[in-house]
Amino acid sequence: MRRIGLHLGLLFACALILVPLLWVVRTSLLPEHLSYSPELMPAVTLDNYVALFTSTRYGQSYLNSLIVAFGSVVVALPFAAMTGYAFARFKTSGRAGRFAVLATQMLPPVAIVLPAFALLRTVGLTNSLTGLIIVYAAVNLPFLIWILMGFFEGIPVDLEWAAQTDGATAWGAFWRIVLPVSLPGIAAAGVLGFILTWNEFLFALVLSGPQTATVPVALAALQTSNGVQIAKVSAGVVLAVLPLVIASRFIQRFIVQGLTFGSVK
Repeated sequence: MRRIGLHLGLLFACALILVPLLWVVRTSLLPEHLSYSPELMPAVTLDNYVALFTSTRYGQSYLNSLIVAFGSVVVALPFAAMTGYAFARFKTSGRAGRFAVLATQMLPPVAIVLPAFALLRTVGLTNSLTGLIIVYAAVNLPFLIWILMGFFEGIPVDLEWAAQTDGATAWGAFWRIVLPVSLPGIAAAGVLGFILTWNEFLFALVLSGPQTATVPVALAALQTSNGVQIAKVSAGVVLAVLPLVIASRFIQRFIVQGLTFGSVK
């Protein structure tokens, strides 16, 4: 009886997660005038997906999001890896420094976005993908540092001592030993940084323009004076989730290893 109750509870939990997602997919395949219909599938059409790319700038925004998310991760990861390693191995700046890095994540985005806009305007990078990449790399950097710091602390220091005994410098041990061993953790941090950037809305809204808007901004633009175009929004949401699903599928093994890395020595 207990086993049956456990399975029923799991089925209920799965339904809570999957039903809203499946309903979004269902709505994306309906004509706009049937999007609020209580029937399961009164009609099927791909017009909403076609309209996203023909009557809106969703395609350009989609490409912008890919460039910005990938670019911000590429820029931030090297700095996060070196800083996280310094915190983990050399206790750089002590606990106060670690807390100062973490404290920057406690600031509300609205307190950062206007100073970021002023800085980008000074250097002429407003309404540009380069400016968005720099801002997202800076905003996500403390989060990535803390993740990678935990991974580096899980690597036995004996590996680096052995490398240095064989003549490697501290940088050589980091480059040739620590980084290859910590690749699962770096991959997991990269995916999480990609997701954070992909889903972010406020910075993209303030710092981007019509040609540099990202997916969240493009979806918000589907709210018109006639109401929310719910069928198109659903189609946009389905397409927006695809890169995250594909990335997680291909590097699932690295994510699992990375999130558990350092838990057992």
